[in-house]
Amino acid sequence: HAGRVVTQPQMLRELWGPHHEHHAHYLRVLVGKLRQKLGDDAAAPLYIATEPGVGLRFLGREKTPPPGEP
Repeated sequence: HAGRVVTQPQMLRELWGPHHEHHAHYLRVLVGKLRQKLGDDAAAPLYIATEPGVGLRFLGREKTPPPGEP
């Protein structure tokens, strides 16, 4: 669903069940680790953008090589 905003409660419910909808800390930790593995910068995201007060958006863009690299 690239480009769509997914709310924090939606993600928490899908990942850990309905009893965890208010445990946003779980999601922050998971997304932080995912960004680290992907080499994604929250300030200039390539893959996961934070929509403040709403949730996250998967950008779905391929990481492009720096100029001069194939």
